[in-house]
Amino acid sequence: MGAQTTAGPTRTTFVQVSVALQTLAILFQASTAGLLLSTSYGETLHSVGARVMYGASMLYVLAAVLAWKPGGGSPRPILYSTGFLVLASLQVVLGVAHLPSVHLPLGVLMFGLSLLDLGLQLSARRPDRARS
Repeated sequence: MGAQTTAGPTRTTFVQVSVALQTLAILFQASTAGLLLSTSYGETLHSVGARVMYGASMLYVLAAVLAWKPGGGSPRPILYSTGFLVLASLQVVLGVAHLPSVHLPLGVLMFGLSLLDLGLQLSARRPDRARS
């Protein structure tokens, strides 16, 4: 008969929260893109959402650096967060230049990558299942 051990409750990290915020901001941008085409206030919402999304990308970089340096975590999230910040910067430039043929597919790519990164962050922090 094997002993089963159970891990304590998992805690949410600053990196997980920042990736979740970034993913939600990108999702908000997708919904306001539709409003941009159909309502008078869509441009305002999309513009505010762009600032929030860019800020969330910067927050992710900060969270990744803080988790790595003092906590001894992996430097991989720094690479991911920096990549998202570069993509967010490119999105802003493309949006200001009114190039929807590149802006929209890049937004879809960013949402998919952010969702994938969120899944990786959440699954990496999950405790191992009890072994029998």
